[in-house]
Amino acid sequence: MADLPGPRAASPRPGDHRAAPSRRGVLRASLASAAALLGGGALAGCGAAAAADPDTVRMWDLFSGADGALLDELIDIAAPDMPGTDVDRTVLEWGTPYYTKLAMASAGGRGPDVAVCHMSRLAGYAPLGLLDPWDTGLLAEFGVREADFADAVWQRTRYRDQTYAVPLDTHPFIVFFHPEPARKAGLLTRDGGLDLDAFSSPARFLEAGRELARATGKQGIAFGYVNDTAQCWRLFYGLYRQTGNDFDLPVGGTVTADTDAMAEVISFMTKLVGDRANPHRLDYPAALASFTNGQTGMILSGEWELGTFRAADPDLGAASFPTVFGTPAVYADAHSFVLPRRPDPDEAHRRRTHQAVAAVLKAGQTWAKAGHIPAYQPVTRTRAYARLEPQARYVTAADHVVLDPPVWFAGAGSDFQNAMSQVLQQALLDGLAPDRAARAMVDRINTALSQPSPA
Repeated sequence: MADLPGPRAASPRPGDHRAAPSRRGVLRASLASAAALLGGGALAGCGAAAAADPDTVRMWDLFSGADGALLDELIDIAAPDMPGTDVDRTVLEWGTPYYTKLAMASAGGRGPDVAVCHMSRLAGYAPLGLLDPWDTGLLAEFGVREADFADAVWQRTRYRDQTYAVPLDTHPFIVFFHPEPARKAGLLTRDGGLDLDAFSSPARFLEAGRELARATGKQGIAFGYVNDTAQCWRLFYGLYRQTGNDFDLPVGGTVTADTDAMAEVISFMTKLVGDRANPHRLDYPAALASFTNGQTGMILSGEWELGTFRAADPDLGAASFPTVFGTPAVYADAHSFVLPRRPDPDEAHRRRTHQAVAAVLKAGQTWAKAGHIPAYQPVTRTRAYARLEPQARYVTAADHVVLDPPVWFAGAGSDFQNAMSQVLQQALLDGLAPDRAARAMVDRINTALSQPSPA
């Protein structure tokens, strides 16, 4: 979480008020009014603080806990490459509160200098004029170029031939495993990596789960999805893209999808959690516990759980998600840096912001400690990165990532993911037939498409 995509309605350049009021302008004004009612004074104060301290780059992000501490470390390491600049972080609550506040602040031109945004949410921001584009020439001056990023990630940064996001990382949905039971099950290569060929079809994937169950003496593959708003969608969409299909989502129209392929994927998911070798009705915390306490040999999870799993098993193994349906595709999203809209940005301060972001990207080896794949590939090509275990084992996932469909209503933490996961859970938990589940998903997608885009 393809080019940026999104609505292609004609639109004035952000901050250009010479044209007659448009729907976008009306929306921006409405959002700005909402910002004034819901804390506009605080946002205005932030803007004043930025103007008063030209040496400080203000950043909004959603990283708390260990990731927050790691970002502080990353910024400290990057400091020599941004002399005279301080980065002042404001950590906001993840999810709807974060993205609502970012939209309101951007609409009023009172946002921070730079903000972290999931790439999958970009289609709901750039087309609305809530972001300013990055100056790629200026980024190149500081050593960051398009060629330094995987095509699968960089192509999602674009909207109307401009770059609206600079990727910090890729965080894919992968597999973790305990090496000892995987070895007993005959699922490791000579160098200790996971033999992905053993998972290269639905039947082989299920059989590998049974072998892992025999090796652990308990269970094979854990997947936590019960009552979760995103897990089923993450697994489904990555597998659906492996069939060579995607959704064509014309806003205001109806979706084009291969419902037979959708049903095939849902059938596999149902068998995966219904196989006697694998635990069935797991919610997210229960799946983590099942894996960390050694009850299961493998777990399907996001790489962001690396720290939790490695604390339980220092020899932890990991791999890119196997290609089960023929076409390499790994569900993922990407934390990225965006420039909240400023009607009259100070060019010297914008230059300082570009320099700071470039410096942070080049120090990405530190960020890799969290399990995230640094998006700036010169980092992942170093010998130091190659020695990281197990991060170096799944770095190739970045070459095949697929993010949420590039439409305004999709993306991390969206109601769309929740709606899709609800249908999928009916299939996995309640026995809804895969073909009926596929049709129900299509119906819900069409409902979302029928709603007018804010752009």
